[in-house]
Amino acid sequence: MTTQEITVPRLATVEKTAELYASANLTPAAIRALIFRADDRTNSRGDELPGNGLGRIGAIVRLGRKVLIDLDRFAAWLDAHRSSVEGVQP
Repeated sequence: MTTQEITVPRLATVEKTAELYASANLTPAAIRALIFRADDRTNSRGDELPGNGLGRIGAIVRLGRKVLIDLDRFAAWLDAHRSSVEGVQP
């Protein structure tokens, strides 16, 4: 019988995530805005608004009212967005 390694995700609160990414100027309010826009949603006129992809990759973990961030998936999402912006000239 083989044993598989169980990987436990590194989870953090919004406030702790903001502390970890303070050098990137990610405040708790900015992270909450990213969470709000994580999934596709419909506005009041019935238009479908695309999400930013955080929900799709599983970076947000909701336990009742508590919202936690999977730090590894959040970092991967940030890296993916950084590479898409690097080619843009100011």
